Amino acid sequence: MRRTVGLVVAVLGLQLGFVLSYVGAFHDPRPDAIPVEVVAQAPVVEQLAAGLDGTLEITGADEATARADLLADRTSGVLIVGEHEDVLLVASAEGTSVSGAVETVLTRADAAQGRTLRVEDVVAPQAGDARGLSGFYLVTGWIVGGYLLAALLGLTGEKRPDLPTTARRLGLALGFAVLGGLGGALIAGPVLGALTGHVLALWGLGTLLTFAAAAVTVALSALLGVVGIGVTILLFVILGNPSAGGAYQDGVLPAFWATIGGWLPNGAGVDALRRIVYFDGVGSTAPLLVAGAWAVGGILVALLTARFRNAPHGRHEAGHVLREPAAV
Repeated sequence: MRRTVGLVVAVLGLQLGFVLSYVGAFHDPRPDAIPVEVVAQAPVVEQLAAGLDGTLEITGADEATARADLLADRTSGVLIVGEHEDVLLVASAEGTSVSGAVETVLTRADAAQGRTLRVEDVVAPQAGDARGLSGFYLVTGWIVGGYLLAALLGLTGEKRPDLPTTARRLGLALGFAVLGGLGGALIAGPVLGALTGHVLALWGLGTLLTFAAAAVTVALSALLGVVGIGVTILLFVILGNPSAGGAYQDGVLPAFWATIGGWLPNGAGVDALRRIVYFDGVGSTAPLLVAGAWAVGGILVALLTARFRNAPHGRHEAGHVLREPAAV
């Protein structure tokens, strides 16, 4: 009875955590220090920055540098101030919520001064990538597949696996990740035409993300038993999905979700995918390292847990190991 009550309380906690995380992240999106480079004289840049009260992080730049930064995803917008009309360059493939917020804020600022604003989208999502969400769902599918496989292995197999069993689970997870990564890349690319032209790179990314999710789940299951699966759901579903930059990116998310997103496999995966598909891979190293760190950490924790949990116990006498009687 006590075990049943504990499971009910744990599931209730996960349910309420899900509601809190998703509603908390998405109920009131507003821009906060979104980087925008302004091509204008210094006094104009300073005046604009002062009037926006921190919603945009305004810096001055020459036009060539600003355009290069936008194409490399180092800034979220470029405002070119003209005599009567201003031009705003955005890259909505970075995330439509961020580019939309930049456009809204600067349109209002120009209107207040009696000026007009023309918007040019220089890096738009592909035709099959509506609102730039295909990458988010592809990453989510890879991660869900990885932790579901490992969770099922933990629930149907040994609850405290030994070292060989743990190694076999990790090997199975790697094979699964290779197939899942390829399948996801083919579906998103040649099959549906949502994210085209990057099958090999997305295959590698999908393999890494699927295996990272599986390895972490194997590790947490080995370390905590069935509770570890709950912790996995907390990490990858309750915290990871709303902070990953799907419908809303970190420029408009509350501080907590904006901060944790890039450190979880979900957010790192979405960031890496967008940079691979839309920005020629510029800046993809950091998110790939984050995903790789989760994979390596999962392997180490899983193997070390299995090694030390199943190590012989007892004391040595005359060169022999005296073992504790086996539990019945």
